[in-house]
Parts: sequence; structure tokens; C-alpha cells
Amino acid sequence: MEKITLALLSGGISSEREVSLNSGAQVLEALDKEKYDVRRYDPQSDLPKLVADAGHIDAALIILHGPYGEDGTVQGLLDLLGIPYQGSGVLGSAVAMNKLVAKQLYEKASLPVAPYSMVRSGGRVDAEAIERDLGLPIVVKPIEAGSSVGMSIVRSLDDMPKSLELAFQHGADVMLEAYIDGVEVTGGVLGNDELEALPLIEIIPDQSHDFFDYEAKYTTGVSQEICPARISPEMTAKAQQYALTAHKALHCRGYSRTDMILRDDRFVVLETNTIPGMTATSLFPQAAKVAGYSFGQLLDKLIQLSIEDHQRGR
Repeated sequence: MEKITLALLSGGISSEREVSLNSGAQVLEALDKEKYDVRRYDPQSDLPKLVADAGHIDAALIILHGPYGEDGTVQGLLDLLGIPYQGSGVLGSAVAMNKLVAKQLYEKASLPVAPYSMVRSGGRVDAEAIERDLGLPIVVKPIEAGSSVGMSIVRSLDDMPKSLELAFQHGADVMLEAYIDGVEVTGGVLGNDELEALPLIEIIPDQSHDFFDYEAKYTTGVSQEICPARISPEMTAKAQQYALTAHKALHCRGYSRTDMILRDDRFVVLETNTIPGMTATSLFPQAAKVAGYSFGQLLDKLIQLSIEDHQRGR
């Protein structure tokens, strides 16, 4: 069987560069070298080479996170080059990356979301009015950043300026969201037209972390991740349906992972990741493993889905 020439994109220029490089290295190790001739490209330096090689590339794996990787920019380049790639296209990637647009589409799809407000850099912030509308604590986060970068929880209005300053380092628009205290779960979806809801994962950061922040996500042993999540079959089915609905509402393809909070038998949808973490121990591969896919088989499936989507005109 002729090998598939595969472009593996990792690194990039976002604040999640190191995570991307680490994920890319683990993906490279897991790929079946009998099936794939893998060529690595770092968008920080290798875009001219990728363009030059495009005619010899059969498919790409985008292992990039954050802006300029997960937001539709690289996807648009690959579309221009005629290279199939896993996951969502330009539209799905862009709307899922923008937390405000994603939340508006969730609401249109009747998905439950936390109350929220928006502030813009340089604009007036009426903290007392925000407290009246949202209560305390308040989650402060940039609308276009992943892995909880720039995110914090405000428990006192005195802390609001510092939290806004941190968030504005990652963009001019910041979302303020009512804090929901509950059980955090995440639901993966796999497929193009025929979708499979993967087993849920329950996420428990240790007591030194207010939430599942960057350190809690990427430091071994800091968080406990339980799959399947310890919730009832009825609530599991509801969360999986919410993950499927979010996937469709945001025009995702291939795969996605939607984060939710369960409180008092009610879920609140937080956000959807169109390029979930992709190490063997990341959340999406963990769920896929419980569903019967080894890490290598999951990568094979994503590549197969990307080629099928491309052949059908994505």
C-alpha cells in the first residue's frame, strides 16, 4: 500500500506554542510509519516550505492551539493549497474560537449558557453594574484565547482591574461571565455527517486551583480526570446531546470537545474546542480510548475523515 504523505503542523506563534510542540511530538511518535510519510512544519518558520511542498502532500494534521492555528487562518491556507486537514473548516474554526459568537450560536440552538457581559479595552467598566447583573464571583476571559490563557476569577470588585488587565493582554474584547460552581465535564464528538458522542470526562482540579486553568491542564498530577464521568445515565445522555448540538451549531467537522458545568441537575455549556489537546493523555484521546480507539487509531480516523470531507467538497 502506498504511503500517505502527511504534513504535521505544530508550534506556531500563539501563547500555546509549547503545548503544540509537545503534542506534535507525541502525535509523530504515535503515527504508523508504515502508513504515513510524515513531514513536520512549524508555521512560525516553515510556511513557505509548506506552500512549496503542497503538491506532494496528501493530508495535514493541524496540531496547533489558539490564534493563528485554531481560528481558521491555517485552515484557510490549507484550503487554498488544496490540502485536506482534520477537523473544522474556516467557518467552524473561527466561530468556535470567538467565545462571544459561539455563545450567541449556543443560545440560538437553545443550549443553556451562563449570563455574560462584554467589555472592550479603553471602554468604561461599571463594575458595580456588572456585579448587579452577574453577581460574584465573575469569570474574566479573553474571547479569543484557548487553554484558559488570560482567564481569572474575580471574587471581589477590587480585583477586577487586575483581571481585566491580564485578559486585555490577549485581545481588545473580554467576556465577563457569571461563575457557575459545579462539576466540570467535557464531551467529545467524532465524525463528519455521522456523529459519535464519546464518553464524558469529569475534571477535578486540585484544591490549589480555582478552576481548570493552564497549569491544571498541563501539569501532570494536578488534576484528576475520570472517564466515564460519575454522573447518572440520564445526565450523561443529556450532556452528550448538548455536545452534539454544540458541534452542529458551530458548524464543526471531524471532531470537537465541548466543556460544561453540571450544577443542581442542570448543565451550562461553556465552550467548544475544535482542535482539542492531542497527546495520548489529553482529554479527547482519553475519551476515545474508553470508546475503543487507541491513540494511533484515533489519528487514523481523523485523517480518514479529513480526506473523505475533502473529496466531498468540505
